Amino acid sequence: MDWKLELVAVPVTDVDRAKRFYAEQVGFNADYDHQVSPELRFVQLTPPGSACSIALGTGLTDAQPGSVTGLQMVVDDIQAARAHLVDGGVDVSEVQEFPWGLFVFFNDPDGNSWAVQQLLRG
Repeated sequence: MDWKLELVAVPVTDVDRAKRFYAEQVGFNADYDHQVSPELRFVQLTPPGSACSIALGTGLTDAQPGSVTGLQMVVDDIQAARAHLVDGGVDVSEVQEFPWGLFVFFNDPDGNSWAVQQLLRG
């Protein structure tokens, strides 16, 4: 049996601002945006090529905006990924090298933190 992680809730204070950040600056695909009720809005965004999406909205989680840490994406070319983020106006770190990979780091407008990794091939 396969167990696939498909959706991670990311708590934010301003759904529209966060949606613009992820779609326009980071480059995620804006898949879905639905206002279910005045208390519930669901926005789904997916990184290009990913099988897992993020969910933003109101009424989705009790987690505090900015409290998510350790979100990670993997890319083939960290330099190209960093250039893409810089071009989108994202405040992204310089490339950092660790024994297990090359990384850049950024936060969304609420402070949820992301790592982007290029695996080192041995």
